[in-house]
Amino acid sequence: MNSLRMCCACKNMKGKEELIRVVKTKEGLIFVNDGGKINGRGAYICKNNDCIEKVKKNKLLNKAFKEHINEEIYEKLLVYKEN
Repeated sequence: MNSLRMCCACKNMKGKEELIRVVKTKEGLIFVNDGGKINGRGAYICKNNDCIEKVKKNKLLNKAFKEHINEEIYEKLLVYKEN
């Protein structure tokens, strides 16, 4: 059975394979986790332009992790935007 996760932009529940995961490790490192296998606190974003733009514009990862997130992390999400 596929476990569902909530997109931090649109709040829709989707399967993990449909989402981008950003992870914060217990060491405090924050990065985009392509494979989804790294242990840590995760925030999920739909792989669509609207959600990626909303996360970037509203700095939603800052809210999800309750700390300032480097702009570089938001820029890395743009790789997943649809053409």
